[in-house]
Amino acid sequence: MQATEITRENIRMLVMSFYAKIIKDETVGPFFIAKLGEDMSSEHWQSHLETIVNFWSSLAFGEPKYDGNLFLPHTRLGNLKRETFEQWLALFAETLDEVYVEAIAQKFKERSRLIANNFMNNLMIT
Repeated sequence: MQATEITRENIRMLVMSFYAKIIKDETVGPFFIAKLGEDMSSEHWQSHLETIVNFWSSLAFGEPKYDGNLFLPHTRLGNLKRETFEQWLALFAETLDEVYVEAIAQKFKERSRLIANNFMNNLMIT
């Protein structure tokens, strides 16, 4: 059943479901595996997942839980392309549609597209 409200718990479910797809994806997965490994239960992955839960919670609730530099780690990933971002967005949208009702999913999709476009602009990806 799709969530009709945003909670930290369903943000965590969103993040866990999304990254379970990411790690298996041929386009996006290698970037994460190269940095975090293949075992999502590892300390590195758990730290990353918690950071991402905090990030989306901060956006959703205005909580000051995320205070990192969102862009900086992406400058160190290497050969990111438009296709990489497009696949990330497609998997994120698919997961949003599984977790949330349309109105909530749409808000997250809009925000994620803005973030991805800003990243591509700042990384000079055309």
